[in-house]
Amino acid sequence: MQNLLKYIYSLTNFSDESWKLLQPALTKRAFKKNELLLKEGQVYNSLFYIDSGYCKSFYEIEGVVKNKGFFFENEIATNITSFGSGQKSEFNIVACEPLTTIIFDKDKLFQVANQTIEIETLGRNCIRLFATKQEELSILFKLYSAKERLEYLETKYPEIIQRVSLSQLATFLGVARETLSRIRKRRMEL
Repeated sequence: MQNLLKYIYSLTNFSDESWKLLQPALTKRAFKKNELLLKEGQVYNSLFYIDSGYCKSFYEIEGVVKNKGFFFENEIATNITSFGSGQKSEFNIVACEPLTTIIFDKDKLFQVANQTIEIETLGRNCIRLFATKQEELSILFKLYSAKERLEYLETKYPEIIQRVSLSQLATFLGVARETLSRIRKRRMEL
């Protein structure tokens, strides 16, 4: 829980009293590699703080996996639409390696958020950071070529390049694995 507390302090002022109030809304849970945190069709009532390991969000179209995003240490993984509105999720979230999370339970979180502005502010800041990253990646995919997307990830999110397999990265970038290999090879030749 120490990593989570440091993360919280990086987002907002947070008192010991607020930390104690928040405890009933938190559950530490480990996931094995390839274990689902969220399954398509479920309502998502949790935020997952990634303490160690990483996971990805993905969906399948006609048996083909399309990676939507990756979540690493000190990030929140969620389906923001399902969490906020109670709609069923259109995608899955799966552990890509052994994963340790701290789960924020939505109902308990909302109860304690009513008790102190610090917890309410924390919730808003977590959602803001999550939404900002999602919008950033959405714009990246709308405006840039696969090569430019790869360069952006190398600069802004090097952990994706370092930890995600070439096949997984290719589906995230929306190109065939072979195409990604060619892009990387050409860049190394320059």
